[in-house]
Amino acid sequence: MKSFFHKSISTALATLVLFTTMSFTVDMHYCGEALVDFSVVHNVKTCGMEKSQSENSCENTVPDDSCCSDKQVVIEGQDELKLSFNSLSFEQQDFVATFFYSYVNLFEELDTNIVPFRDYAPPFLIRDIQKLHETYLI
Repeated sequence: MKSFFHKSISTALATLVLFTTMSFTVDMHYCGEALVDFSVVHNVKTCGMEKSQSENSCENTVPDDSCCSDKQVVIEGQDELKLSFNSLSFEQQDFVATFFYSYVNLFEELDTNIVPFRDYAPPFLIRDIQKLHETYLI
């Protein structure tokens, strides 16, 4: 159970880092008020209602008097990740030292020669209880 929980949390955090640092663009084509097409990867397909451009025109835009419009939504990812930890502030150094000290003290070894019943004598055996009740281990 602990391994499954650890793997699921690790996957969730990796996915969170991936999506917060990723940026993408959404292209949308509207014909009037209706959304005709949207795309995240490619350019959007038009509805064919815009006027044809002249063949020698280098611009590929929608004319102003057309009922169609194109929108582009750009979602920027986080670009300010701290990739190196060469310089730590005093508070960060204090936290790391405290955490390391408390973590190391969790795993103190116990003496291996501790026998808790060394000072006590075993009880006197009056009758053999297994033979008395006829219960035998097979």
